[in-house]
Amino acid sequence: MSNERNIRRTILPNGLTILTEQMNHVRSVAMGMWIRAGSRHELPEVNGISHFVEHMVFKGTKSRSAQRIAREVDAIGGNLDAFTGKETVCFNMKVLDEHVPTALEVLSDLVLNPVFAPEEINRERGVILEEIKMDEDNPDYLVHEIFTQNFWKDHPLGKPILGTKETVKSFERDTLFGYYDSRFLGGNMVFTAAGNLNHDEFVERVTRKFEALPAGQSVHADEHPPKTAARINLRNKKSLEQVQLCLGVPSPPVADEQRYVTLVLNTVLGGGMSSRLFQTVREERGLAYAIYTDLNPYRDTGSLCVYAGTSSSKAIEVVKLVMEEFSKLKREPLNADELRRAKDQLKGNLLLSLESSMSRMSNLARQQMYFNYFFGLQEILDKVENVSAEQVMEMANTLFQPERVAATLLGRLDGLKLTRDQLVC
Repeated sequence: MSNERNIRRTILPNGLTILTEQMNHVRSVAMGMWIRAGSRHELPEVNGISHFVEHMVFKGTKSRSAQRIAREVDAIGGNLDAFTGKETVCFNMKVLDEHVPTALEVLSDLVLNPVFAPEEINRERGVILEEIKMDEDNPDYLVHEIFTQNFWKDHPLGKPILGTKETVKSFERDTLFGYYDSRFLGGNMVFTAAGNLNHDEFVERVTRKFEALPAGQSVHADEHPPKTAARINLRNKKSLEQVQLCLGVPSPPVADEQRYVTLVLNTVLGGGMSSRLFQTVREERGLAYAIYTDLNPYRDTGSLCVYAGTSSSKAIEVVKLVMEEFSKLKREPLNADELRRAKDQLKGNLLLSLESSMSRMSNLARQQMYFNYFFGLQEILDKVENVSAEQVMEMANTLFQPERVAATLLGRLDGLKLTRDQLVC
């Protein structure tokens, strides 16, 4: 696999950034329109508005009904999708290379010309209220959501992406347009594409569609890095068979210099079947079916979380084992074998993740928004390779401080108690 990536960037007069990566060995093109703001940039009273607007653009434009949009996409076998994150919203589409003109036509229409018809708003409100209920019925999702809300307490980053029943019920047409007009601006958007395409031709097509987009950046309400709170939260939910637990600590932001050290640490601790937690908690003790760690890095903060599902009689034992693994990583440097395995696992994951046009398209947007720089594959592999056992141990000592560990337990608690002195590492 060649490590030279064929990436080109053009910035239009209105500030819209267009990025392409040419991949000659595929027949597809993935394209995405990215907004440089997500749910963390919302005022509390309109929490969930980004996600609501993301749904609403599919519900019809000045010249296309929702049904026509769906038909045109299906007619070319395309994949049209969108998602809202804490720091971004994305509308994307993947098609065969020959269908790029049609794809661009539909995608640009829904991003540029939504009508937000009142009857559609009423209908979509019902859809999103069901989506909120569906998430509340999913214990794995719910424990992460409760954890997040307590970890970044009273900060927009801790608020749910979908909003709440109350906020969603309050959205009207002028709320949607107010939000849309302040966010869908040239300087606030990035259009990325990857696959079998030619940069100049693509830019020409995108320019025709988007040159009339107003310039400008959006003003972000939350420029202060959020403080994290190390709370212990026990939520009883008798309808669940298991206790879901989330144990987490603050971790470095997206562009942190030490991010590869954190990645190696995360991989060793809970990234996959050979990880320490999986081996100890599942394979040796049989205490959980699912146990893993995840890193959630944002622009100015982040979290490293351990997730497990177990029975209430075993929950405290699982917490204790997790704390033991934290403290082992602080005291003993990794041996050469384990470090080697973690690096090879990470490199494999990175290379595999960049095989599809869709993931390259997302990767371009992320690098533009967080780094304003494009990493070659070799450069990334070298950074992983350069991580030392000492660095991992230092990072463990930075991250795993007893007074910074937050815990959320959700489920049939049966009188379960968890105190601060059980969170010692």
